Amino acid sequence: MNINTDLLHAHQLHARLTGTYKPEAMAHISPIYQTSTYVLEDFDSAVYLNQHVDEGFVYTRFGSPNCDELEKKIAHLEHAEAAISLASGLGAISTAVLSIVKAGDHVVFGDVIYGCSYTLFAKVLSRLGVTYTRVDTSNVQAVADAIQPNTSLVYVETPANPTLKISDIAAISEVVHQHEGITLIVDSTFASPYLQNPLDLGADLVVHSATKYLCGHGTVTAGVVAGSKERIDRCRMPYLQCFGAVLDPFAAWLLMQGMKTLGVRMERHCSNAMKVAQYLEKHPKVDRVYYPGLESHPTHEIAKKQMHNGYGGMMSVDIKGGMDAVRKVMNNMKVFSLATSLGNVDSLIQHSPSMSHFDMSPEERYAASIFDGQVRLSIGIEDVDDLIEDLEQALKLV
Repeated sequence: MNINTDLLHAHQLHARLTGTYKPEAMAHISPIYQTSTYVLEDFDSAVYLNQHVDEGFVYTRFGSPNCDELEKKIAHLEHAEAAISLASGLGAISTAVLSIVKAGDHVVFGDVIYGCSYTLFAKVLSRLGVTYTRVDTSNVQAVADAIQPNTSLVYVETPANPTLKISDIAAISEVVHQHEGITLIVDSTFASPYLQNPLDLGADLVVHSATKYLCGHGTVTAGVVAGSKERIDRCRMPYLQCFGAVLDPFAAWLLMQGMKTLGVRMERHCSNAMKVAQYLEKHPKVDRVYYPGLESHPTHEIAKKQMHNGYGGMMSVDIKGGMDAVRKVMNNMKVFSLATSLGNVDSLIQHSPSMSHFDMSPEERYAASIFDGQVRLSIGIEDVDDLIEDLEQALKLV
């Protein structure tokens, strides 16, 4: 079926039938299995399920009916064999990455990625004997040139946070898979499955911070990874098992309720964002707008080829006047909320250099076009005229 129908009905769990028992009621919305453990039928099944946790429910740290339903929905939306849900986007990213790399390996990742993803590679894995090279992943040749004999992972974020740089997943996949033993992971958080399906373009794993567009209402932190069953099983055992980034049943249930409106939300996010970007691009107090839907964006043509249904609700803006101008604008927004997240139904604003990307040195930030006067906007589903008016009144104060 088409995506909006799938979002509502794919793998919907109305009741779970076991043996000859029938449910007392067929709940329209899946029930919440708020339990830490599960009663097992007999000794033999207990032994089996404890050794094959992907085939049943033993203990919520290994899986729950709510997470299982969510994972089937994510796999369906990403055209994957399997998926795994975790307690945060970074839980998903770190679990996926640790299921691949080991001491002595080399990793290639983008010069523009989420700040905490950068910290994982540059300040955590580097202490465990993993080396890395940062490249402009919108330049496929730069990715090819960065691959070394011990490279085990190429990690791409597209659209990238916060400059919305777009990388050509299909072209990078072709380069990566010319080599034995290299995995391509794509963080598609800014796009969501509604706008982009990296596995269809050759990625091996796709990760999302489900806290963002998949949830859409700012009510949970969650992450998901999708890919082949073999790769997802490797994420689950032993990495989820041992590191414990477990998504609780209620959060999984809330996330599924949010996902039902992903399509209609994304339509409005995209429509509003395009109008806001066009307004800001002409504003005299704005130096530059980073939005892949604009023809002026350096990777617009890749976005046009790779993304479908729109260009998303995220953008960054360089405001003339640097940090002092940013402070004045952010302190005077009336509709936009000052918050570090994104993808909510309501609009958010943040200062990337001092918030999401504070762990990078000024030199690293400037090289990645993350400047002191840059704000990141997450465009919500409000009436777009109100969003533009809010930006106008704040920019007048600069």
